Amino acid sequence: MPALPPSGPARRLAVFALVVCVLAVVAAVVSFVSGNLIGIAWVLMAGISSNMAWFYLRRAKQERAAAEARAAAEAQATEDAPR
Repeated sequence: MPALPPSGPARRLAVFALVVCVLAVVAAVVSFVSGNLIGIAWVLMAGISSNMAWFYLRRAKQERAAAEARAAAEAQATEDAPR
């Protein structure tokens, strides 16, 4: 079983959200180091994008599991069909 779900819209969204999360963390660090309190907004954005990445990754895994279950059910139905 592969570690990553097959490519699809949910996986692409998860990767995009993860990239946004990393960029928001970098922006927060830079803001805090320069003395700006706007870094608080970057931390909040990092938290939201992290949750989005987790959600879309879980969704992609569930879609993969459902597709595998559907394929197994179809294969079982084909084997059980009278000839």
